[in-house]
Amino acid sequence: MIVNSFFPEIHGNFGFGCMRLPMSEGKIDYDHFNRMADAFIEAGFNYFDTAHGYHGGSSEIAIRDCVSRRHDRSEFLLTNKLTDPFFKSKEDIRPFFEKQLEWCGVDYFDFYLMHAQDRNNYQKYKRCQAYETAYGFKEEGLIKHFGLSFHDKAEVLDMILSEHPEIEIVQIQLNYLDYEDATVEGRKVYEVCEKYGKPVVVMEPVKGGSLVNLPQEADKVLRELNGGSNASYALRFAAGFPNMTMVLSGMSNMDQMLDNISSMQDFKPLDDREKEAVQKVCDIFKGLNLIPCTACKYCIEESSCPMGIRIPDMFAALNSHEAFHNWNSSFYYENVLIGDGHGKASDCIKCGMCERVCPQHLKIRDLLETVAKTFDKE
Repeated sequence: MIVNSFFPEIHGNFGFGCMRLPMSEGKIDYDHFNRMADAFIEAGFNYFDTAHGYHGGSSEIAIRDCVSRRHDRSEFLLTNKLTDPFFKSKEDIRPFFEKQLEWCGVDYFDFYLMHAQDRNNYQKYKRCQAYETAYGFKEEGLIKHFGLSFHDKAEVLDMILSEHPEIEIVQIQLNYLDYEDATVEGRKVYEVCEKYGKPVVVMEPVKGGSLVNLPQEADKVLRELNGGSNASYALRFAAGFPNMTMVLSGMSNMDQMLDNISSMQDFKPLDDREKEAVQKVCDIFKGLNLIPCTACKYCIEESSCPMGIRIPDMFAALNSHEAFHNWNSSFYYENVLIGDGHGKASDCIKCGMCERVCPQHLKIRDLLETVAKTFDKE
């Protein structure tokens, strides 16, 4: 296993992202999560990542019940975050932070991040002195390392890092599909981290599953390599950069866990032939004009869509319709996504709450119009 050159306490370069945990009957499946957490730790890894918004607050509780109470504190590292909707003033930050420690069942966090920073919410963090307050937690020993997660253009990250040299680590979205994307600016954002000498944690290495469930033509390109799974190529791409500390994977079942462990336990960067193949996959995706949604669910869990529209699932259905041109996506839309209190795409009232929290900065209201034109029936 790779020795982490930036933070020796981190075992390997692979982390367990707890935003997409296994579910059963609408709740986190504790038995399944227990098995996954145990397998992760037994394989020699130890980095868990959560935030209060994940699973509507249930991710932190699941960490407490399935990890903190079942494993010695020396066996795992835990990252948590200060998220925009959960504080309104400087005075709100400490009580919220202390509740996070309680919810997770720990006395300290190994890493604490200013969550999903962009040009808009950063101004609120500045106004509330969030960076200074959180860094004070480090001075008290309540966190070991201080950083941020980021969703915006490279120039914004450059501004933040120039204003806050105390930042020790940066979590960014990076995968081979977004690397040269003009919206995400994966390469440029990574290069800003290099400029300031900041170790990097990668989120969305498989782009919310988009790089696992590939269109047929793209899938064929990777299958012809006669190597690992589609996910393995995505993880190895993201982990193959010099300043990479950790690649997170939001795994939701044991099969995904075991596949990712097999890719990262004896990590090897992509070779030239594999790099050429993933570039071909990128070229195929560009021709499909798909919605770059990662299914993070911020739009429905943090903004609480007043019409109950299942926005990420609707975008997935539209992408499936465009990529595969079969009847399944229409059936899924009509029989699964709408009804039982959930709205159609055409029910959108254009309030914009979803767009304000979207890390990908998608024009969700316009995209829902496209979904409605494709699926909604009179």
